[in-house]
Amino acid sequence: MPSSVRNSLIWIFDAFERDPTYISKRMFGSDAAYIDGLLCLIAADRDKPWNGLLVCTSHDRHAALIEEIPALRPHPVLGKWLYIPQDDPAFETVTERLTALVLARDPRVGVEPKPRERSRKSRLPKA
Repeated sequence: MPSSVRNSLIWIFDAFERDPTYISKRMFGSDAAYIDGLLCLIAADRDKPWNGLLVCTSHDRHAALIEEIPALRPHPVLGKWLYIPQDDPAFETVTERLTALVLARDPRVGVEPKPRERSRKSRLPKA
C-alpha cells in the first residue's frame, strides 16, 4: 500500500520539472529522481540516517564531489552514495548546487539503475 504521507523534501526536484527525461519514483520509502535514465538523487524525510539528500554516485567520484561540496559525506548505511542531512546548515545551498550539477549532466552524479530481477518461480500452475 503506498504511503499517504507526502515527502517534505520533494521540492528539491522542482528544478527537474522542465527536463523531459525527468522521472520520479519511490525508493526506500523516499523519492528518487532519474535524469536521462540515471538514478541521480534521493530525497528522504524519514528518521535518521534517512533524513536528507542522497547523491547517487560511485566511490571513485566521492573525493571530487566532496572537494567541491565539503558538506557531503558518505551515507552511514549506503556508503557507496554521498549524503547531506536535512539539519545541516548548508542543506539548501548544497541541494541547489547538486540539482544544478544534475541538470548540467555532471558525470560525477548519477548511476545506472540495476534492473529488477524477475522471480524464478513460474506463475503458471504445474500440470
